[in-house]
Amino acid sequence: MKLGVHLVNFDLPGGPAAIGPALAATGRAAEESGLDNLSFMDHYFQLEFLAGAEDPMLEGYTALGFLAAHTTSVELQLLMTGVTYRHPGLLAKIVSTLDVLSGGRAALGIGAAWYEREHRALGVPFPPVAERFERLEETIQIVRQMWSDDNGPYAGKHYQLAETINAPQPLRRPHPPIMVGGGGERKTLRLVAKYADACNVFAGAGAGPHEVAHKLAVLRDWCEREGRPYDEISRTVLYNGAVAQDPAGGAAFVEEMRALADVGVDEVHVMPLGGDPVAFVRSLGEHVVEPLSQL
Repeated sequence: MKLGVHLVNFDLPGGPAAIGPALAATGRAAEESGLDNLSFMDHYFQLEFLAGAEDPMLEGYTALGFLAAHTTSVELQLLMTGVTYRHPGLLAKIVSTLDVLSGGRAALGIGAAWYEREHRALGVPFPPVAERFERLEETIQIVRQMWSDDNGPYAGKHYQLAETINAPQPLRRPHPPIMVGGGGERKTLRLVAKYADACNVFAGAGAGPHEVAHKLAVLRDWCEREGRPYDEISRTVLYNGAVAQDPAGGAAFVEEMRALADVGVDEVHVMPLGGDPVAFVRSLGEHVVEPLSQL
């Protein structure tokens, strides 16, 4: 099983001036520890169930560009890009740029967006959920077209592009992997089956192996309807629990992941919910990375 760290807390000792050095050190520690992926949220306010909306939050793609300069091997992405925040053609360029400058290490995680407060606060349109899913599907179509040899127009319900020129193209071939986040059984998992290279569902508190297995069974059904081989899709989870930074806690986490591996999960993303992100990453390298890779 692969392992990623999802960075969500930027309220660090030393204030804003400490964020950059801490992220650079986290990137170095991630590669020294053998992690596969580093990610940020795509939010502009801190999430209220983690801290206060006024607490520090970074713009995701700027932060990934910073990490690209301080790492050499780890995959970089957002969990998840909100479809409402960037025009699809510009999003394709942003991820292409990240991929080129990182040496082919970008992935596109994307979802329908949900945090209404920050949309309203910052003046970003927040369409009804049905429209957001329509925009999500069109965005994936546009990104895939821009990452192909087709430079022609795109005409959708919500987006119209006269040309889809994208130079330079991403280094990663055939294109940066597309991960659609969420476990919605009627829309989200259908989009995974039709377009994506990976899914991402919640695991941990309230979402144990049985619940994850159910989501993957629904995904398999959608794959059959779409004529898509299920095994082409990477099955990933965002783990919403704490991972103790000691041998016993690491071993308990690995055993919990074993049950998820048994139902088909091949990648997990964990969050340092507080404290020192460098120490958290190093503890994963000491207690988790190697036994998890054997699952």
